[in-house]
Formats: sequence, C-alpha cells, structure tokens
Amino acid sequence: MRNAIDIGGDFIVTTDNSGGIGEKAADIVRVPDRVTAYFAARVALLEQWAANAQPITILIHNFSGSESWEEYKAGVKDLFHEAGIPTPSISGSTETNMQLLQSAMAVTMIGKRTAAPALGKSKWFTYGTPLVGNEVQNRTGEIASVSTLRKAIQHGIVQQIWPVGSRGILEEVRTITGNHKSQIETILDTTKSAGPSTVVLLAIAKTQIEQAIKHFGTLLNELQIHQ
Repeated sequence: MRNAIDIGGDFIVTTDNSGGIGEKAADIVRVPDRVTAYFAARVALLEQWAANAQPITILIHNFSGSESWEEYKAGVKDLFHEAGIPTPSISGSTETNMQLLQSAMAVTMIGKRTAAPALGKSKWFTYGTPLVGNEVQNRTGEIASVSTLRKAIQHGIVQQIWPVGSRGILEEVRTITGNHKSQIETILDTTKSAGPSTVVLLAIAKTQIEQAIKHFGTLLNELQIHQ
C-alpha cells in the first residue's frame, strides 16, 4: 500500500488535506470550495484503489467555517458521480469556534479491501501529467480521469494503481521498488509535484498493453525503471 492504513478486518483508511485553497481572501489558490473538496476526495479515493479497496464511508474535516460545509459535501459527491459509483455516507465536523484566515479541510475515507488481482508480468506506465496549483484549473485535459481508471480496473486492464503526490514520479517509483537509487526514463518531469495526484502510475499486464493504449489514449506514457 502507499499511504493507506489497514486497521484490521480488511478495513482501509485513507486521507488527504488541503490548505490555503478555496474562497477566502487570503487563500493562495482561489477556487470554489466545491472544487477543493473534489480534489481532496480524489486523492483519498485513488489511495483506496491503490490498496485494492472501495470506500464505504467518508469523513469531512472542515476548518473553513459552516458556510463551506455543503459545498465540501457537494464536491465529494461530484467525484463519485464522475467515477460512476454510488456516494458512500458522508459525516464529519466543522470548526466554528475559530475563524481562520485561509481555507483548510481534509477528507478521510474508510474502505473495504477486495481481492487483489493476480499479478503477472507487467509494465509500468504513467497516466496523466503532474500539475500543481493553478495548473490544475487551467490544464484539466491532462489530469488522469477517475472514470477512465475505474473502467480499467473493472475490465482487468490495470494490475496496480499508484497515485503520485508532491514528491514526484521518481520518489514514488523508488518507494515501489524499495530502492532509493532507482532511476527512470519518461517524457514527464520526474521531480515535479503532482498536486492532487493528477498523474498516476499504472502496472499493466503485458497482454493488456494494446488494450490499455486504446483505453487511456494519449495521456498514457511508457515508464522505464532502472534498478
């Protein structure tokens, strides 16, 4: 698993947070609260999938004030609607005693692990482009689609999903291989932050590569790993 926690009984916990991104005057990136929640939930969902789990309940931690709560819930629902899966129950808490100058929130998901696909001979690819900050708003066509990923999982095209975070592609590969000296070749920037996991790493069975290229399109790129 990547950043997920197995709490026993095949229950998996994942989470992601966001700070300084929202509708407050002092926010560094100004976007609707609904968008902020969508991308925080997106990371938590991808972490669930990376652990071969599906979310069954969601907690929103809202530090932006009561006026943001419904928009945060709506953003989470937008994600699940896009992915084509029912939205789990949503609960959480709002900080109303203190007024913060910047927006802050987090999304936590509790999921149930399913049987992992049998791992055969596979090849690693990147899907999407590492984007951060305002790039996420301005280059939406380069973001890995959760709908496309879900369908690939359902059809057995993908053996493993690994979201890329702020450390960049190279450090994620080194975590996967367990070798801090691993090197990679890709057309993408290997050290740039991927913000809300706008790019993911995919292990694709060699027998499924042709199908994967058709399914993912031009955002799928080969990743050469040298250990």
